[in-house]
Amino acid sequence: MDVQFDDLIRSALKGRLQAYALYSKFAVGAAVQCKSGAVFTGSNIENISYGLTICAERIAISSAVAAGQREFVAIAVVADTTEPIMPCGACRQFLAEFSPDLIIVSATVDGNRKIENLSRLLPGPKRGILKNVHTP
Repeated sequence: MDVQFDDLIRSALKGRLQAYALYSKFAVGAAVQCKSGAVFTGSNIENISYGLTICAERIAISSAVAAGQREFVAIAVVADTTEPIMPCGACRQFLAEFSPDLIIVSATVDGNRKIENLSRLLPGPKRGILKNVHTP
């Protein structure tokens, strides 16, 4: 499946507008493209108890999974930074649960972008034989 990075980034930019970043003022948007072609967006949601904050990437994936999607080809992450940011360690692990070879396109609101493969950012064993245990 072809990934339309520009479209995915535009979707992540729209998702970013919904961020609840009351404490850090650091709004992040994400958009995940499913193997089916469907796209789901997410934005970070902060909490005064910072450990309860949820990143945009996990919101996007969770929305897709809640809608019955389980296979993903790419995710875009957008923030208002000078350089593109990559998902945090928790998000990398969360993404790897579903798509160890996911393409990550990270972009700034000004259009600077970087493309990376999740397997390079989170090397190590794959999920193996337990892959479909949790799915109905």
